[in-house]
Amino acid sequence: MDALAVLAEAYSRVPELAERAVRGLSPEQFRWVPAEGANPIGWLVWHLARGQDAQVAEVAGTEQVYCSGDWAARFGLQADPADTGYGHDADEVRGVRPESAQALLDYLAAVHAATMRFLGTLSEADLDRVVDEGWDPPVTLGVRLVSIVDDDVQHAGQAAYVRGLLPA
Repeated sequence: MDALAVLAEAYSRVPELAERAVRGLSPEQFRWVPAEGANPIGWLVWHLARGQDAQVAEVAGTEQVYCSGDWAARFGLQADPADTGYGHDADEVRGVRPESAQALLDYLAAVHAATMRFLGTLSEADLDRVVDEGWDPPVTLGVRLVSIVDDDVQHAGQAAYVRGLLPA
């Protein structure tokens, strides 16, 4: 299996992990937090999709999926391509209000499709292209793609954990 196939396999696991965390939950359950300052399931899944969307669009040189439709409104937000959840304070976290599990899953499916299209355009040599000189060593496309999927899997796991804590 080559590196691109490994990346495609890793990214293909994210939607299923997210679906397990959100399927069948109410909007109130998306907003429930186990403790003050914790992130709710709805925010975690929205954030993992937003992070993937924004970062893959940046390295692909394409428009974010979030900016191409009514996605922001489906989460109770204004469309802002810079709003991925990074640095959100508690009020901003509470402001992410998914209308349904399907809204989260639809957005993630659209992001996943865009990611898979981009991966399909790459050669293994492309993975060595430097995409961020702001680090030492500079970040290559391969490293960035691994970082994105790693972040997604962590947030999906956090969402699954919070789901397990939901009151009966």
